[in-house]
Amino acid sequence: MQTATPVERKVSRPRADALRNRERIVNAAREMLVEGGPEVPLDEIARRAGVGNATVYRNFPDRQALVREVVCSVMGRTAEAAELALAETGDAFEALSRFVHVSAEERISALCPMISAGFGEHHPDLEAARERVEELVEALMERARAAGQLRPDVGVGDLMVALAQLSRPPAGTGCLSADRFVHRHLQLFLDGLRAPARSELPGASATMEDLRQT
Repeated sequence: MQTATPVERKVSRPRADALRNRERIVNAAREMLVEGGPEVPLDEIARRAGVGNATVYRNFPDRQALVREVVCSVMGRTAEAAELALAETGDAFEALSRFVHVSAEERISALCPMISAGFGEHHPDLEAARERVEELVEALMERARAAGQLRPDVGVGDLMVALAQLSRPPAGTGCLSADRFVHRHLQLFLDGLRAPARSELPGASATMEDLRQT
């Protein structure tokens, strides 16, 4: 009795136009979530992306899935910026500074609070993306610290909370006109991180765990 040979089935891949539509939706959602906050209508996102409402729901079954994808996308680009900075062989503090300025363009402060507001805070994709960013930023800071360029009393939490607070106003505030001050204020902050320190900071350095607990 012969055993039937199993038939191999090809796994279908998304078409190029479907991938482009998904990318357009995520990019449009990122812009509109920053401008209007987490409750921006999905049909408005579809209109800005240039796709139909059905295309949005085909890619993202609900608002939570879309917000999660946007934040993961932002964190992914932030991690890539950190990897590029780590690959640089020149001045360690300047590499850290360039990372901070590039990351500011991702509007982290407007997007990340949406996760703690109930949009899948403990989803495995988000946790993996967050851990990757934290590890890379810690490596960047440690390299600058080892070079004697970064003051020793600051932690990755100090850097990330300052980046979030200085990079963009909260979502939906209509304060995007303040963008012209972002890099100026970030540079002031970065100058304060340089060693040797000119003052003693009160309290202990902030960790990412500290920030999550608050």
